[in-house]
Amino acid sequence: MNRAPPLAWAGLLLARPLIMGILNVTPDSFSDGGLHATAEAAIAAGAAMREAGADIIDIGGESTRPGAAPVSTAQEIERILPAITALAAQGAVISVDTRNAATMAAALNAGARIINDVSGLTHDPAAPALAAKRGCPVVLMHTRGTPATMNAQAHYTDIATEVLAELTQRRDAALAAGIAPEAIALDPGLGFAKHGAQNLTLLQATARFAALGHPLLIGLSRKKFIGEFGGEPNPAKRGPGSIAAGLYAVAQGAHILRVHDVPETVQALRIWQRLNRE
Repeated sequence: MNRAPPLAWAGLLLARPLIMGILNVTPDSFSDGGLHATAEAAIAAGAAMREAGADIIDIGGESTRPGAAPVSTAQEIERILPAITALAAQGAVISVDTRNAATMAAALNAGARIINDVSGLTHDPAAPALAAKRGCPVVLMHTRGTPATMNAQAHYTDIATEVLAELTQRRDAALAAGIAPEAIALDPGLGFAKHGAQNLTLLQATARFAALGHPLLIGLSRKKFIGEFGGEPNPAKRGPGSIAAGLYAVAQGAHILRVHDVPETVQALRIWQRLNRE
C-alpha cells in the first residue's frame, strides 16, 4: 500500500527535513554512553539540542547496540523520566526510544509525544495496542532478532527488497492493530542486522522506502559502517561522514535524520536547502 507523500507528522511540517537529536540516558550506548547518565546532564544536553535546531529529542534508557544486554523496565523508566518531564515542560517534542510498552506508557504520561521502537512494535506484545489506544505517532524500525542476536541474522540475497518487504509487514501489522496510517513513520534500520556494505546498499535504496508514502527516518549517525568506509575508528569523530551520508539520504527522499551532531547537521542542511532552492 503506497500513499501520497506525507505533508506533516507528529504535528511537524515535512516541507523541510527534520532533525531528531539523540539523547541516550545510558551508561553503555556505543557513541555517547555515560555522557548524559545523570538527569541534570541529560536535561542540559536536550535543551542544547533544541536550541541548536533539533525538531525532536529522542530519549532512550536502554542501549540497543549489537550485543547490548537488556535492562529492566523499571530501570529504563527511572533513567528517562526526569529528562522527558523537564524537556517536555520546556516545549520540546519528545520521542521515547524504547521496545517496552510500560516504558512507552510512562513516557507518554510524562509528556513524550512519539514512540520510536527499534523492534517495530514486535518486542512487547502489548505495544501495538498501547500505541493504537494512545493515538500517538510511531516510528517502526526494521531489524532482525535482538541486540544480542541480530548480527548473526544479517543474511540477505537482496537486502533492499527483503528489508522493504519485512518493514512493510510491520507497517501492515501496525495498521491491523488500529494505528492510523498517518501516525506511522518508517526506518530501514541501518546498522541493525546489517553488516558493512549492506548498509551502503540499503542507503542507496532510500527512495524505495520513501515511496511507501510514510515519513522516512534515517538513523546512521556515527555508526560502525560510517567509520569503516570513512576511515575513522572513533565513533565521536564520525560526524563528517554521518552528515555526508545523511545529506545523501535526504536527497533520496528521507524526511527525518536521527543524529548525534545536531548543530553541525542543522548547518549542513541549511546550506543544502539553500542550494536546492536556487
